[in-house]
Amino acid sequence: QVQLVESGGGLVQPGGSLRLSCATSGSIYRLNAMGWYRQAPGKERELVADISSGGTTNYADSVKGRFTISRDNDKKTVYLQMNSLRPEDTAIYYCSANLRRSYYGGDIQYWGQGTQVTISS
Repeated sequence: QVQLVESGGGLVQPGGSLRLSCATSGSIYRLNAMGWYRQAPGKERELVADISSGGTTNYADSVKGRFTISRDNDKKTVYLQMNSLRPEDTAIYYCSANLRRSYYGGDIQYWGQGTQVTISS
């Protein structure tokens, strides 16, 4: 059983910062790309940022220069440092990991349960 557990969400004022963490546990043969997505009320889920196993990063235009994604492969954990937060960043943030559970298995996308981020004064 593979689990992704997010933490770090909450309520912060505009201009503030938050750091999200997502720890992956379970039997994992290979951990590939990891990422963060978000879904605001009435909107579709969108990619915020992702990072390859080698550390190559990719960001949505709306968060470039404000958010930083990083990962610790030893801890099987991905982070999202969010600075200069805006009300439009309010959403449920989901962690995602593409991984393989065994040598002969295929690559599968797993999701966390989501953590609420609210930006409001």
